[in-house]
Amino acid sequence: MSTRKREQIVDSGVIGILRGVDPDSAIDVASAVVDGGVTALEVTADTENVVETIDTLSSRFDDVLVGAGTVLDAETARAVQLAGAEFLVTPTVDTDVIEVSNRYGTPIASGAFTPTEALRAYEAGADFVKVFPAKTGGPEHVAAIGGPLSQIPLVPTGGVSPSNADAYIEAGAVAVGAGSAIVEDEAVATEDYARITENARRMVDTVESARE
Repeated sequence: MSTRKREQIVDSGVIGILRGVDPDSAIDVASAVVDGGVTALEVTADTENVVETIDTLSSRFDDVLVGAGTVLDAETARAVQLAGAEFLVTPTVDTDVIEVSNRYGTPIASGAFTPTEALRAYEAGADFVKVFPAKTGGPEHVAAIGGPLSQIPLVPTGGVSPSNADAYIEAGAVAVGAGSAIVEDEAVATEDYARITENARRMVDTVESARE
């Protein structure tokens, strides 16, 4: 099952990140992202009522992976797993979180920025390494890490948008994570879900074109 989920994340090419989305609008926002072609959603653990939101979204979508991001400790990891999180994402290397993910067969993208951190995370059992914050080093940094560490699937996150996602894919990323470039605060506040869908579609199209 874990292998299938890993493959779906790669196939999707885009992890749509919902950070701080009001629980009352989470379904509408998530639906808008999914309508744009994204099949992997990450709800960050610092979102209000994250456990309930993950449980609701997991029940709502059949062919979409719903995961949890900004997971900082093993206790949070287990709580979101029990709520239905199908993958975990961390901003840093935390071997305890990686251990919990592996124990229960949940794919994990561990945050890292340097080659040393990336290798440490991968050797500890991470399925992916989330290069974060991606905008600090840009696509060149992703390519530089992937050069000597080509065995590690890299998912740059932080500053990725439809205007540069192709460069990250061409640099060797297997997928990208995107939050505000898809789920804009203003669009959420004004309930402009069509705008969110268009952002998601542009991101997916950019990644698909870069893979051709």
